[in-house]
Amino acid sequence: MGKPVLTYHREGDYLLPDLIPPESPRIGIWGTRRKQYLQQYHDGIYTGLLLSGKLNAHLEEIDRSANEVFDLLFRQYAAREDVTEELKANNQMEWIRRMNDIRKRAEEIIYSELIYN
Repeated sequence: MGKPVLTYHREGDYLLPDLIPPESPRIGIWGTRRKQYLQQYHDGIYTGLLLSGKLNAHLEEIDRSANEVFDLLFRQYAAREDVTEELKANNQMEWIRRMNDIRKRAEEIIYSELIYN
């Protein structure tokens, strides 16, 4: 892979580089939390990833993986604990309580396995 070609445009007597900002990373809540954790508790790892240009790819991968695991855990817990649409129709408050409990448990696994690891 060769070096990127830098082009210029003229403005008056000056040649100015045509700068295109890098594509924004696709980092959601989990990637953001991982970034905050690394900045606060593992500054060396954070700085190494940043300086090597691998930070955004790392955060995107953490975010993607965390979303997949969260969705899988959420569906499995809901099925195992019989949290159904029928429960939602018959006892909405109990359904909400159970769904919130499932969400919290899934989040804790994500934090311990992906964010804080």
